[in-house]
Amino acid sequence: MRWGNPPLPWREFEKLLSWRGEGAQGAAASGPDATGSHGKAPEEAPGAARARRAGPAWAELHCHSSYSFLDGASSPEDLVAEAAALGLDALAITDHDGMYGVPQFAQAAARLKEQAGIPLGTVFGAELSLDLPGGQGGIPDPAGRHLLVLARDPEGYRRLCRVISAAQLRGGEKGRPSYDEAGLAQAHGGHWVVLTGCRKGAVPAALAAGGPEAAAGQLRRLADMFGRENVAVELTCHDQPEDDERNDALYELATGTGTAVIATGNVHYATPGDAKLAQALAAVRARRSLDEMDGWLAASGGAYLRSGAEMARRLRRYPGVRRQTARLAADCAFGFHVIAPKLPDFPVPPNYTEATWLCRLVRDRAPERYGPRRAERIEGAYAQIERELEVIVSLGFPGYFLIVHDIVQFCERNGILCQGRGSAANSAVCYALGITNVDPVRHGLLFERFLSAGRDGPPDIDLDIEHQRREEAIQYVYDRYGRENAAQVANVISYRPRMALRDAGRALGYEPGQQDAWARQAGPRQYGPGQPIPPDAGVPADVTGLAAQMQRLPRHLGIHSGGMVICDRPAGEVCPVEWARMPGRTVL
Repeated sequence: MRWGNPPLPWREFEKLLSWRGEGAQGAAASGPDATGSHGKAPEEAPGAARARRAGPAWAELHCHSSYSFLDGASSPEDLVAEAAALGLDALAITDHDGMYGVPQFAQAAARLKEQAGIPLGTVFGAELSLDLPGGQGGIPDPAGRHLLVLARDPEGYRRLCRVISAAQLRGGEKGRPSYDEAGLAQAHGGHWVVLTGCRKGAVPAALAAGGPEAAAGQLRRLADMFGRENVAVELTCHDQPEDDERNDALYELATGTGTAVIATGNVHYATPGDAKLAQALAAVRARRSLDEMDGWLAASGGAYLRSGAEMARRLRRYPGVRRQTARLAADCAFGFHVIAPKLPDFPVPPNYTEATWLCRLVRDRAPERYGPRRAERIEGAYAQIERELEVIVSLGFPGYFLIVHDIVQFCERNGILCQGRGSAANSAVCYALGITNVDPVRHGLLFERFLSAGRDGPPDIDLDIEHQRREEAIQYVYDRYGRENAAQVANVISYRPRMALRDAGRALGYEPGQQDAWARQAGPRQYGPGQPIPPDAGVPADVTGLAAQMQRLPRHLGIHSGGMVICDRPAGEVCPVEWARMPGRTVL
């Protein structure tokens, strides 16, 4: 990733330095240009209509989104839009120790294909943090080593989620996963590709500390753990000192050992214009100001997405690397829809199916609500119940209703106030089972608002449970379906004006008292993504500008007060599970 010393006239060299190119294929187009994607203003809406740049095949396989909390400055949607504009064939999201941004990433790629007809391969992976001595907040350069893993296929995704879940739970505290390297070696089964990674990867770190021989030893160790066919040496360049020397040594090491070699951008934001925001987030993560982070931050903002044309020029010193990168991405790309879990089978008495048991329960309990079948108190009640049961059974949802009914029954047995709400009140079946307490037949409510034959997913039944005893119901669900198969939902806490002003003020070096004063002045008002906070808040322009950029981003995870996921398999195979701050609760 160096110049290769071509004969370059000063006029073209000056265009490169000033990012004024002559087109994607021109000699002066190795940097962002006036018409290229990197020239977009930071406030441009995600997915804005721009011409898709044609060029050599390229894919980015090491990319952190904003869901690498405070270590990535662009949302999955922005990364997908930029990758499409640059003409990339595929993109991987490899956030730290989790799959937090994967659904948004997959949805953005699906919308891109549906609305613009542009296919973008989706590759799923994670950067695992090994040997962490503690939490990573408050440290300019967090300790530990990195291992970057890409899933080759859906089975690889499940295996990767499983080992992340195990590490998060084994660590014993939020934010400190503890990986078992022997377990990693046993878990992959040929379904992963392991990259040597960034400077914290074992091979680059050994190269920096002990030279080529030490790096070769670490590469042999990875090959022994995962199989040489599942390991790739990763070249990356952020235009930092020693990038070229490191890449030359890694390329020589790979070719000398017969190991595949690819290149990545080790991306942390979509465009060069996002580099300053990324630096500010790094300062927030370290709980320091930007001045205090001087020396820890990269001298150049090079961790952005690049086009195939630019990478072809950068990689000409390393024959075949660009094509190998694109081929590996094509081999690992698959759609996220194949991951979707189902509900567990509900235990029913002998000689019953879920459908026949649900019908039995409804018919046994309906007389309590509507009286005997031939003397119903509300005309048409039993006809409505039979029609609803036909729809429920035809759509395959009896088990869903049985699970909800079981939770309600637990609450009834233990004197816990519980009631279904929302559109479930439109269902006579829910009313007959005691899930809801509004009679939809008496009030003429429309069942189709709750469930219809055209629906492609289960209906929405929300249960309100008294907050003083909600924990009993939560622990019942864990006990009933197994700790592995159930988890609470984690909320993604996104920046709001007060939080953004406080963090922006800290990053820019303002005193804590002043940060708090500005946060109080912002009040409860909510501003849209990227919308500046008005001057009447009395906050300096540099703070409001940075705070406005932060408002587009997630900051950390919280915990939903009662949202739970129940799966037919370990939940940690669908999405990594980790400890919440509250004892006894695991979240995804």
